Amino acid sequence: MDTNKRTFKCEVCDKVFNQCGHLIQHMRIHTGEKPFTCEVCDKMFTVRESLKHHMRLHSGEKPYKCEICDKMFRKIANLNKHKRVHTGEKPFKCELCSKRFSWSENLSRHMRIHTGEKPFRCEVCDKMFRQSGDLNNHMRIHTGEKPFKCDVCHKIFGQSRDFNSHMRIHTGEKPFKCEVCDQMFRQSGDFNSHTRMHTGEGPFKCEVCAITCSSIINLNDHMRIHIVEKPFKCEVCDKMFRQSGVLNTHMRIHTGEKPFKCEVCDQMFRQSGALNTHMRIHTGEKPFQCEVCDKMFRKSGDVNTHMRIHTGEKPFKCEVCDKMYSRNETLKKHMKMHIGEKPFKSKNM
Repeated sequence: MDTNKRTFKCEVCDKVFNQCGHLIQHMRIHTGEKPFTCEVCDKMFTVRESLKHHMRLHSGEKPYKCEICDKMFRKIANLNKHKRVHTGEKPFKCELCSKRFSWSENLSRHMRIHTGEKPFRCEVCDKMFRQSGDLNNHMRIHTGEKPFKCDVCHKIFGQSRDFNSHMRIHTGEKPFKCEVCDQMFRQSGDFNSHTRMHTGEGPFKCEVCAITCSSIINLNDHMRIHIVEKPFKCEVCDKMFRQSGVLNTHMRIHTGEKPFKCEVCDQMFRQSGALNTHMRIHTGEKPFQCEVCDKMFRKSGDVNTHMRIHTGEKPFKCEVCDKMYSRNETLKKHMKMHIGEKPFKSKNM
């Protein structure tokens, strides 16, 4: 070992360098000097190599190529990180739960689960987030930005996950498969609800009678058994309601208010749910499927009516001749025969 080799020491932090040039570069950390300027955007850098890497943003140059998938990168460090996708290497380990990660950034984000740290704050409503991406997604609630547009029906979305779920309506893709009965689903939520039919699992528990339900909707429906009181009264027709929100919706029947507008055909609706159902006419979405013949429907009520074809159920009875029908509309047409009214008008009239 050459003990006489000259070294260069930083007077600020005592770091030692073998070359004077390296010390000079290092000193810019302390002085803030950035002598290398980008001629395109005027961004400044402390070392020439950083400017060189930056210029590839403008030129589009990506000189480093993955030998496995041919993906190109601007920096050798980014290529080395990318290679872990193929090798499966996960060198970064969480000391609390032993979960491993391919990249240090992912470990840092993961650690916030354990620490509870949420460093990203919404300037509008003060809500805190663990990841900057989650904050960016949240901000679209306030800005109204919807950057994801369907090229098929032109519907727009604020979140990529909602856009991806919507696209399966057009592609017919059903990536979630039940391992018990092989039924396929477009949405993970629908898949999870379906699997509870096989397992008997009911994660939503009634606090009154301890019964469990497979979904929050089913639990809310069940709770009406226990709630007898209806404290909210319509001043027009005296109908009573358990919830003020339901009363407010009901009042639109009397006022004629229809605050929900279809952006495609301008039709107005009293309830947001009715608008959502109507929109399926334009999008072609049919989210309700017959479990027997796989026929798809826009409304849950339509699939229930359709199921009577398979079950043979005929709940609508003629009070005159006792004939039974599966649909109320068919019964109404039949009744016209008894009262002498022709159920179908002649085209020649």
